Amino acid sequence: MSEKLSESRDLDPHIAARLKRDENGLFAAIIQQHDTAEVLMLGWMNDEALRRTLAEGRVTFWSRSRQEFWCKGDTSGHFQLVKKVQLDCDGDALLIQVDQVGAACHTGSRTCFEAGGELPAAVGNRPVEPSE
Repeated sequence: MSEKLSESRDLDPHIAARLKRDENGLFAAIIQQHDTAEVLMLGWMNDEALRRTLAEGRVTFWSRSRQEFWCKGDTSGHFQLVKKVQLDCDGDALLIQVDQVGAACHTGSRTCFEAGGELPAAVGNRPVEPSE
């Protein structure tokens, strides 16, 4: 039996008050390897997923496609062990630093940004500042 999206009353109200959620009650969670700063993936959370993540020390997401909670690693064994959680300045995204055990991506890749490949983009350069 899957757990359905619901508003949690257990998330610390001071944290809940700072979060800005989309129309579905969700906010983005960027997952980053704590010791290398490598960006591993982007997932979605609601209040209950964040509460579980903070309380249990393993990252829990809300699956938009399956409409249920999923704790990274429950089926694959590729866990994300929480090291640090930060809220961005707008309150609509989290940066969760983890110790990634195994692959972060369901494809088996270390990150979810390997399989998609690089997109062609103009490369910006800093303006050269004149020497004083």
